Amino acid sequence: MPIRKLDASLINQITAGEVIERPASVVKELVENSLDAGAKTVRVQIEEGGKRRISVADDGSGIAQDELALALARHATSKLDCAEDLWRIQTLGFRGEALPSIASVSRLTLTSATGEDEHGWRVEEAAAPAPRPHPRGCTVDVRDLFYNTPARRKFLRADATEWKHIATALRRLALGHLAVTFEASHDGRAQLQYPRVGEGTGEAARLEAILGREFAEQSVFFEDAADGLRVCGWLGLPTYSRSQPDQQFLYVNGRYVRDKTVAHAVRKAYEDVLYGQRYPCYVIYLEAPSGAVDVNVHPSKLEVRFRESRQVHHVVSHSIAQAIGTVRPGEGGHDAAHFRNLVNENPQAQQPAMPLPAARASGAPAGLRADLHPPKASADMPPLGFARTQLHGIYVLAENEHGLVLVDMHAAHERITYERLKASRDASGVRMQPLLVPQSLNLSEAEAACVGEHQEALQSFGLDMAAASPTQVQIRAVPSLLARADPVALVRDVVADLMEHGRSRRIAEMENELLASMACHGAVRAGRQLTMEEMNALLREMEETERSGQCNHGRPTWVQLSIDQLDKLFMRGQ
Repeated sequence: MPIRKLDASLINQITAGEVIERPASVVKELVENSLDAGAKTVRVQIEEGGKRRISVADDGSGIAQDELALALARHATSKLDCAEDLWRIQTLGFRGEALPSIASVSRLTLTSATGEDEHGWRVEEAAAPAPRPHPRGCTVDVRDLFYNTPARRKFLRADATEWKHIATALRRLALGHLAVTFEASHDGRAQLQYPRVGEGTGEAARLEAILGREFAEQSVFFEDAADGLRVCGWLGLPTYSRSQPDQQFLYVNGRYVRDKTVAHAVRKAYEDVLYGQRYPCYVIYLEAPSGAVDVNVHPSKLEVRFRESRQVHHVVSHSIAQAIGTVRPGEGGHDAAHFRNLVNENPQAQQPAMPLPAARASGAPAGLRADLHPPKASADMPPLGFARTQLHGIYVLAENEHGLVLVDMHAAHERITYERLKASRDASGVRMQPLLVPQSLNLSEAEAACVGEHQEALQSFGLDMAAASPTQVQIRAVPSLLARADPVALVRDVVADLMEHGRSRRIAEMENELLASMACHGAVRAGRQLTMEEMNALLREMEETERSGQCNHGRPTWVQLSIDQLDKLFMRGQ
C-alpha cells in the first residue's frame, strides 16, 4: 500500500481517540477549560449518560468573537507561546486538542461572551460566528457523541454507568478547586451541587459533600513544606481504611494525577499503622515549581514526571508519617462503626507487672483495687478519661467527657512497647554484626556504582561492603538485629530501593518487623487482671505514644462510644 497523507478529518478522529475515551473525558476537558478561564461557577448538564448531550457553562473570561473559530482549530491555544513554556505550564490544558477533537466526533456548538461584548457569539461546525444573547463566560454544547464513529459508540456502557464516570470526574475536579461552585444534572435531575468554599461553606462541608461524612470525620488536616515543595491536605485515620484505593486523590499544582512515586511514598508512610491489605484514604495537594514537573507526558494529562522524584518521595513520605504519628487520642475520630473484631490472646498463668512508669509512680499498695473510689468525670479530664473496670480480662472500660471508651489492653500495650523498642534502637544507633565469612554478591555495573555512591548511607544502615570488582561486592557485616537474615537477599533489596528511590527503608522495616514481634510477645495478655492504677497508666501512656490508635498490625486499640450513641442503643429520648 502506497504512503499517503491522511486528510484532516481522519487526523482529528485519530486524535480524538487519544483524548476522548468516553463522555466523562469530554466533561473533564471542557470543565478544565472553564477553570483555566477563571470560572467561579461551572454548570454541567448531561442527557443519556452524555451520549445524547453534554453541556458545560461557566462564568469565566469568555472567548472573543474573532477567536471563536480559531478555538475549534487543532493546536490552537492561548496557553503556550514557545517550546520553553512546556516546562512552566500553569494551566490544566495546553495542547489545543480538546475542542477540535470533541468537535470531530460530535455536533458541537460554542457560545461565548467577554466582558467587553454587548452580546454573545455562537459558532458551530464551519459556519461563521453569529450573534446570540449570552452572559459573560462560555457554553459548550456537545450533542450525539461518536455519531460518526459507530464502532466507538458501541463500546459505551449503560447511561447510568457513563453518568457514574462523569460524576467521578466532576468530584475529582471539585476536590482540586475548592473556590469554584460545581453543579451538575442528569436527564433533568439535579445530581451534584458543591458550593464554593468561602461563601457560607467551609472546607469541611465541601469535603463532606464530595467524599461523605465519614471521611470528613475520620481524617486529619496536615501541612508541610521542604526543599521548595509544599504538601498539604487530609489524611484518613488508619482505622478509616478501604479494601480498594477508591478514596485516594492526588493533585500536583491543581491537576488531578496518578503517580507511582507519590503512591509509594504514601504507602510507606502508612505501613506501620495500616491493617492487612487495606488502602489509606487521602486528599493530597502537592505544590512544586512548574519547572520541576513535566505534565506533557500523556494526552489524558493524568500522569506527570518529576525532575527530582526522590526528593518528592522523601518530602511526601516524611510529612505524612509525621502527621499520622503525632495524632493522639482525642485528636482523631474513633467511632464504634469502625471498630473491628479484635484478636483475643490466650491467657497466661504467670505474668510480670506491666512496665508502665505511671503505675510504678502511683505509690499504691500492691493489690489495691482503686475502682472502689474511681476519679469523678470532669471537663478537664484526659482525652481517654479514667478507667472504670475491666471486661473479660480483655478490654478496659473508661469514662471520658464524651462518653464511654473501650480499650483493647493487649493491642494498646503492644503499640506502646513497640514504640519504646524503636526509640531505644534509634537512640543507640544501628549495631553491626561482622560475618564470619564475607559473602560475595554479583551486581550489574549500574548497581555496583550505586553501592559505591551510597557507601556512607549503607554504613548507617549497618551494612559494611567493599567492591571486589566492577560487578561484584563483598558483604562483610550486617545489622546485628538481622544477623539471621539472608545477607545477599537483604543487600539486593536495599540496592533496588536505592536505585529506584535514592534511599532505602528496607533495613528499618525488617528491624521493625522483628521489634513488632518482640513487642507482641512482651505485651500484656488477654485474661490478665489489671489494677486500676495499671489501667489508668495504660491510658496515660496511650495519650503520649505516637500511633497509639493502632496496634503493630494496624488494628484499632480503642474506640469511643458517645453519650448520643449510647442513648440511641437504649432508645432514650425517642
